[in-house]
Amino acid sequence: MYCFNLRKNGKQLNVYCQASILLAFLILSTAYQPLSMLNKTSTITLPSFLRKAMKAYALKTLIRQQGCELQRIGRSRNWQLKANFEQIQTIVQLIESSNEASWQWLAKLLKKEYQHLSHDELISIAKKLEKITVSALITRTDCTIAQARKAIDALEEFD
Repeated sequence: MYCFNLRKNGKQLNVYCQASILLAFLILSTAYQPLSMLNKTSTITLPSFLRKAMKAYALKTLIRQQGCELQRIGRSRNWQLKANFEQIQTIVQLIESSNEASWQWLAKLLKKEYQHLSHDELISIAKKLEKITVSALITRTDCTIAQARKAIDALEEFD
């Protein structure tokens, strides 16, 4: 039996467990940590969404098919998109492949969201895509070459 101390809300807890349970907990907690960063939901404000986009109902359907949440903010003309990194990336690809010119402003706005990725998020994306190159990471995330090199160098240190 092993004992370790945890602090929660200012109270100290003593937890007793067997070595196999402790080992399984440590493995699971470190294995799923990077994936949680990718699943982090971003909230993006879409100003004058319906007025800027022709065929807005088709665009709303396309966005909601990706599993994103799209809501109007109160009674204003602004809308709010809640999506994770992969969903945003899929939406940008679908908009760019469509022939609708009035949707391109949304793709440009969503691409700006890529620039807010932290170093840890870039590492987790590179880790998820095994054997990714610097140029492929730049293409996928729109990060700078320096950010991509740092992420891949940090990933290679882990191996």
